[in-house]
Amino acid sequence: MKRSSTVARSNGITLLFLTLTLTSVPGFLACGKKEVPAGIAGRPQAVVIKTAPLQRITIQRQIDVSGTLISPDQAKVSSEVAGVVREVRVELGHEVRPGEVLVQLEPRELEIALRRAASQLKQTEAQLGIDGVRIKEPPPDEQIAVVRTAVANRDDARAQLARTRMLMSQKLIAQADLDTVETRVKVTEAAYQAALETVQSLKATLQDRRAAVELAQKKLQDAAIKAPVGGAVSERLVQVGEFIPEQTPVVTIVQMNPLKLRTAVQERNAELIRPNQPVQFRVESLPGKVFEGRVAFISPAVDQATRTFPVEVLVDNGARMLKPGFFAKGVILTRKDENVLAVPEEAVSTLAGVSAVFVIEKDKARQQTVTIGARDGKLLEVLSGLKGDEVLATSNLSQLATGVAVQAQPVSSAGAPGGELAGGAAPGEEQGGRP
Repeated sequence: MKRSSTVARSNGITLLFLTLTLTSVPGFLACGKKEVPAGIAGRPQAVVIKTAPLQRITIQRQIDVSGTLISPDQAKVSSEVAGVVREVRVELGHEVRPGEVLVQLEPRELEIALRRAASQLKQTEAQLGIDGVRIKEPPPDEQIAVVRTAVANRDDARAQLARTRMLMSQKLIAQADLDTVETRVKVTEAAYQAALETVQSLKATLQDRRAAVELAQKKLQDAAIKAPVGGAVSERLVQVGEFIPEQTPVVTIVQMNPLKLRTAVQERNAELIRPNQPVQFRVESLPGKVFEGRVAFISPAVDQATRTFPVEVLVDNGARMLKPGFFAKGVILTRKDENVLAVPEEAVSTLAGVSAVFVIEKDKARQQTVTIGARDGKLLEVLSGLKGDEVLATSNLSQLATGVAVQAQPVSSAGAPGGELAGGAAPGEEQGGRP
């Protein structure tokens, strides 16, 4: 019974509150109505915006690339002769010229071998009648002493045979004497043939010993190990006093100028890459410096795993600011397009991958979907969606929608071209750049 009376009192209070509220609403609405200025009631307030016209610009098309700097020539210089290292004339990082002596071996043993080979050569030349000064080539076989002696003996035996046969016809000598002379003729003819063969052998020996002298001279010269190419020493592999056999590496040389930038380009850009195209890139150790090169070599084949093809860029490194192994990131400048339609970046809003602008027509905004291409500084290329004569909103885009009233404050320009190296496109994609 007590609970029923409590509920009744509560319901009475609620009804009293609702009555008071309803009686006060008209007065509140009347007060609010009096504060609205005349001529504005029921009319939306215009959004104040800045505007900019579309622009026609020149865009330098480019393809983003990244890769590693390498040396075109890297030589691991080895010793061609065995010997003891007497002197090492270079250290790590030294610049060397082609033909410069890197390591000197002890030459004494090689000098002795050269003298021995020269002595054997002179012996053979003497047998062939060559003095090495006036006569440097062997004379005809018939003029060599051993052959001349054999010819004289043969001719004498033949003459004696003729006399013996004449005496035999006159029966002045015995048959045995004739047989002896005939045998002597055969012996001298055989001696003549042997002399010719000896001369041929001596001539062959002459060539062999001349080659031996040349080889000994070369080995003596090879005791001074020289740089085959110019570059910088990246490894020193021997020490003074060390005995090294033949074919022992002593120094590694890397060519420093020019260098190559080895990179890879996606296959969809295959038709855009041409030899001698300019390349601009940066390296991490020198972030404020832009380096330049030229496309030199293009692979004819595409890697099936990565769908890219190798490209090598020649880079001038006369100042020696770059080093093999540096990682580089840059762009290949492909072509330049004129009269390209562009809009300021602040005029474009993107949501879920869809880009749109607000076109201002008769003090109202109209949302227009556009397709954006390359970036050039603060300007974005428009591929489709606009004709070129529109005026666009560049501020307060979040407050705009199609049909919203605007109050425009036009500006003369919305940013000048000023593309940056390796800008907004993904690596390997063609994009715009600095004109």
